[in-house]
Amino acid sequence: MIENLSGTHEVVNYRTNFRMRLYNNKEAENYPPHWHAPYELIMPTSGSYRVVCSDQVFSLKTGDVLIICPGTLHELFAPESGARIIFQPSISCITLREIDMITAMLAPAICITPENYPSIHPHIRSLVQEISEAYNSADSYAETFIYSRFLDILYTVARVISDDLREPFDADALSQRDYIEKFRSICDYINDNFAEDLSLESVASMAGFSKYHFSRLFKQYTNTTFYRYLNERRISHAKTLLISPDISVLDAAIQCGFSSHTAFLRMFKQLTGYTPTKFRQMYE
Repeated sequence: MIENLSGTHEVVNYRTNFRMRLYNNKEAENYPPHWHAPYELIMPTSGSYRVVCSDQVFSLKTGDVLIICPGTLHELFAPESGARIIFQPSISCITLREIDMITAMLAPAICITPENYPSIHPHIRSLVQEISEAYNSADSYAETFIYSRFLDILYTVARVISDDLREPFDADALSQRDYIEKFRSICDYINDNFAEDLSLESVASMAGFSKYHFSRLFKQYTNTTFYRYLNERRISHAKTLLISPDISVLDAAIQCGFSSHTAFLRMFKQLTGYTPTKFRQMYE
């Protein structure tokens, strides 16, 4: 259920003393386009369910697991009967360096089914069930247990996507481990310096690749382009700045590394569907 909706922005009401929300939804009710800060995991436990994320349509059947990334505009369509687990964990408390990279890799959403991910689907489905059981238990350490299972889900999905995208390396190339570490370091560098004047050429040169080779490899390991990754990180930070009424839209643009107000407005709307001013009004 959506309890707190302003425009299309849902403010998730977390469980008391928890930074997450889970409920077993049996309502035959459609939910209009909306977005929120936490992740959302949906798994039908009986019947089917249809979800539209950005321009992608997902028809879920019992046991399928849909992972929706933070800030993704999505719409839900429920049948007359059925039930599904809906889990919304906050990631604001998670400071692991890989989270931004994984989120970019999965964005806007990914569906884990027995057909498209047979090697990991049973494990992912089991983890969601464990999360549901722990959430409804009286365990004093349930939140820690649940976050460990949620991180396991992100890790498992990210690993299999990376393996699917990865290509064989030349014998002269870096070892597999060093290669992965290099691109993790590159993503860390972008996450720490997104407000600087970063360019594809400069980052590729820093990494020791031509920009063409770097572009292919970067997309191979993040499932997105360099500039898409950089701009998503900038806009993500812009959202946190715009929450404060003391920071103007122009100041937010400058602090996030945009060279012009116009470029910021264009990119913000492209990635969120709204202007910065409209976003601020919806949040308020």
